[in-house]
Amino acid sequence: MAFYQDPPSLGNQYDDDRVLRSYLARVLPREVAASITPSLREMGELAGGRLYRLQLADRENEPELTSWDPWGKRVDRVEVTQLWKEAARIACEHGVVATAYERAHGAFSRVHQFALAYLFDASSDVYTCPLAMTDGAARALLASDNRALIDRAVPRLTSRDPARAWTSGQWMTERTGGSDVGRSETAARPGPDGAYRLYGTKWFASAATSEMALALARPEGNPEGSRGLALFYVELAGEEGRREGVLLNRLKDKLGTRKVPTAEITLDGVLAAPVAGLTNGVRAIAPMLNVTRTWNAIAAVAGMRRGLALARSYAQRRALFGATLAEKPLHMDTLAELQAEFEGAFHLTFRAIELLGREETGSLTESEAKLLRLMIPIAKLTTAKQAVSVLSEVLEAFGGAGYIEDTGLPRLLRDAQVLPIWEGTTNVLALDALRVILKDGSLDILAAEVARLLTGVVEPKLAEAETAASRAVSHARAWIKEMAATDRPGLEAGARRVAITLGRALSLALLVRHAAWAMDRERSRAALAAAIQFERNGVDCIRDHDPDTVEALAETTRQKPAT
Repeated sequence: MAFYQDPPSLGNQYDDDRVLRSYLARVLPREVAASITPSLREMGELAGGRLYRLQLADRENEPELTSWDPWGKRVDRVEVTQLWKEAARIACEHGVVATAYERAHGAFSRVHQFALAYLFDASSDVYTCPLAMTDGAARALLASDNRALIDRAVPRLTSRDPARAWTSGQWMTERTGGSDVGRSETAARPGPDGAYRLYGTKWFASAATSEMALALARPEGNPEGSRGLALFYVELAGEEGRREGVLLNRLKDKLGTRKVPTAEITLDGVLAAPVAGLTNGVRAIAPMLNVTRTWNAIAAVAGMRRGLALARSYAQRRALFGATLAEKPLHMDTLAELQAEFEGAFHLTFRAIELLGREETGSLTESEAKLLRLMIPIAKLTTAKQAVSVLSEVLEAFGGAGYIEDTGLPRLLRDAQVLPIWEGTTNVLALDALRVILKDGSLDILAAEVARLLTGVVEPKLAEAETAASRAVSHARAWIKEMAATDRPGLEAGARRVAITLGRALSLALLVRHAAWAMDRERSRAALAAAIQFERNGVDCIRDHDPDTVEALAETTRQKPAT
């Protein structure tokens, strides 16, 4: 008889997730945990069941842009896929954004919300992109104290009613460059009625179907640079669905996130309202970036979790040379390395989420505020790089099947590859973290956080992990101090390695703390194994700077090709 390989399968993604359930048991008060468990279990069932099946069935479908109707009228209508339509309804009704703003559980509401997002993400084909923008827009509007815009938009951005709810776009990137927003060419011009209208091109508009957007533009007469930019609110939901003054030039043809209708748009007089004055727009949009970067980290963690769940299921079903892959020591050792990376990323991300929730409820201390400012770029860049690496290995764990599109597996890696790029590349965020460190002494606070996490841990098997975390932070502090005093170009050149080292050191300290708790309270050694393995995977990425080598490589890059 012919052989047919059984595919991997998924169960309830909440019930099957030891890491999430153990974390929530440690962090949440018992009554809060009991209150939110039904919503998480319901989302877990959707993510591993009906939504996952729809995702597989919808695999080949992509959004379509219709620019003109049959009679020559410009309509710029985007039709999203069936999966996205269902994901939009589920996310809205289950409060994947709303939970954070209802604040039923105070500062823990952010933990609840992002636990929902974490379960939902991997079966949604990145519907979390518009959700991230929506959450970030609500946060930025609330921070602006612009009561008219808050009353107009925030209730819709945070609604659980699909008929009423809005999503938001974020329009920053232009042809002049992504991260260098100070070069923005979009102009804001007041009309005779005093209302502003925007003119320019946005090169990446990730939520082309949203009902509103926050956009950066330069009011006429303002100086060049980022301080001359202002943040504007643009409402796109019209009675006929036509977005007057906004032209969708085309949808981007991307490596991954192909369900996301990312567009190039021309702004040709679209009505806009200043959010927080007519200058310092980058500062006004910063609360949005903090939220979207946190969503980026959640997407990274969720992607790793999904890949590992499928790989473990496959290992139990795939037989080679007389045994299943689950019985092959080398295969399971490889999966253990990947599991440790996922668990470190999980605890790093959710620690940032805890602090975000405390900030929004006014319970954050001054030192915690500095820690959060440093943690967000570090968590985003660290988890994004982990996701690409882990999911590349996950595909390899399936052999040839991991490379075949109709298994649904290659999408995991293609979608992960955007995570180090969106919301600030690794290098941009590493420099951001370095500026924070040099400005406000937040590295000392991070070091104190690591020391606090390791205090009282007495398990001998965790001793090497404790030492590795402490030494990595100490090395980073000494290296930054020396380079800041002697070699500023070398300091910048090493910013990425420093940021990843700090991210990994803090991840390891969090793993150690959780492992000690799990052994004591749950009699589980699984977290212990993850902490030990994470340390063995490597923590300290800093190396001595060799100016001669760097200059030689730079010279090679600067050489012009022969003619």
